[in-house]
Amino acid sequence: MKTLDHWLASPWRRSAVAVLAGALPVLAFPGPALWWWAWFALVPWILLARTAPGGRRAAYDGWCGGFGFVLAMHHWLLPNLHVFTFVIAALLGALWVPWGWLVRRTLGGAPSAGRVAAALVVLPSGWLLAELVRSWQGLGGPWGMLGASQWQVAPALRLASVGGVWLLSFLVVAVNVALAVLVAVRRARVPALAGLLATAAATSAAWVWSPRPDTDERAAIAVVQPGVVAGADSADRRFDREEQLTRRLTDRDLDLIVWGESSVGFDLDDRPDLARRLAALSRETGADILVNVDARRSDKPGIYKSSVLVGPQGPTGDRYDKMRLVPFGEYVPFRSVLGWATSVGKAAGEDRRQGTEQVVMDVGDGLRIGPMVCFESAFPDMSRSLVADGAEVLVAQSSTSTFQHTWAPEQHASLAALRAAETGRPMVHATLTGVSAVYDANGARIGSWLGTDASTSRVYEIPLTHGTTPYVRYGDWTVYAALLTLAAWGAAEGVRTVRLRRSGRARPAPRARTAHGSPARPGR
Repeated sequence: MKTLDHWLASPWRRSAVAVLAGALPVLAFPGPALWWWAWFALVPWILLARTAPGGRRAAYDGWCGGFGFVLAMHHWLLPNLHVFTFVIAALLGALWVPWGWLVRRTLGGAPSAGRVAAALVVLPSGWLLAELVRSWQGLGGPWGMLGASQWQVAPALRLASVGGVWLLSFLVVAVNVALAVLVAVRRARVPALAGLLATAAATSAAWVWSPRPDTDERAAIAVVQPGVVAGADSADRRFDREEQLTRRLTDRDLDLIVWGESSVGFDLDDRPDLARRLAALSRETGADILVNVDARRSDKPGIYKSSVLVGPQGPTGDRYDKMRLVPFGEYVPFRSVLGWATSVGKAAGEDRRQGTEQVVMDVGDGLRIGPMVCFESAFPDMSRSLVADGAEVLVAQSSTSTFQHTWAPEQHASLAALRAAETGRPMVHATLTGVSAVYDANGARIGSWLGTDASTSRVYEIPLTHGTTPYVRYGDWTVYAALLTLAAWGAAEGVRTVRLRRSGRARPAPRARTAHGSPARPGR
């Protein structure tokens, strides 16, 4: 142990270890999808920060670990943003500076049982604070939230219906803290074990008592995935391929057909011929078609990404303009300052315009859908708002063709399972080039995924549900509880510090030691 401490005495080596420790949780997400890995992946990072020689170094461990976490979670951006990916990772990694400091403050040295008990709620709350801030769309949004790694675990999805992905993140961090205590703080094993038991009890209670969605009818929804179409005339050839695949759905008694993001590359008012072809498809298949138009609008300035519903007579007038755009991919934040990113990577040359409100659309026989576009499926509040407004099925139209051979398509598709479980409503994730997926109201997958090598159309029989989950009813209560926990802990620490100063019992400064470790003798 002394040899390891001596090796970590080098700031550079310690920083490198912190970066590697912060990157470990990425293995819990798709593609590897080792969900069980998340429950102890933070232990090395916690053990490192708790042994920091001071609060400043612990904060720096938090920053380096956060850098590793963000870089690993977004490594697939490197071919497009190049060096700017490291800049983003460094900026967002700073959000874990307070968390690193909190780790040492609560677990450093030989913490008492009471301090360990506090760490079991304070450290998960500190982690949620970092996730909350980075969930702002301007900072990249909630991609790679730790709780999202549990998208394929049925008990975890039940917990998501109670407290959303936030509750899952909280519990995953709490378990990691408890395991770190069991490894490094033997005298405080009792509260650590109590924390593990409390997590198991919470999971069991959610499994037994949280309300399950009531199923009544079914809807037949088809997904059209054309696959990769390249070339100068790709927009026209993609439309032709989508038209061909949609015609295969004739006589299938469908309620809705969904095309992916940017499936139509022209404004339908400027191209009435395309609108007529879509209307003819709707008549042939007997179902409305939800397309996604990525084009400059004829009725207002700028480029929009819009979900447009087309019926037998043409566009129905139901339209949703994407509200939350992808930083650098669809707009460059603070372009006057960061516009140079377009010269070092494939950042947006022109900012797309934002929509102003969410829309619930009526399709088929009174079926109500809540459309989202691509990146928006990562935001729990958007799906929750759509369900609160009456959406019976959530629909995300996406395209990750730029990142076709990375982990991004699978990770994006996995998010729909969480949104479905949180809201108690089925969700359709339809893409241009894969991965497309459909989930029922419990977050369980319906049928198989359409992978990145598929060019096809597929019909899904989706059970419709009613009822309200606790998460839809009460919202982000886990986040508010975490903020209150941090505020209460901060107030208690402040009171404790003041009392120690007033009583004159503040800890004396440690005596200097010689190179051999013995206390230095005071001079005469």
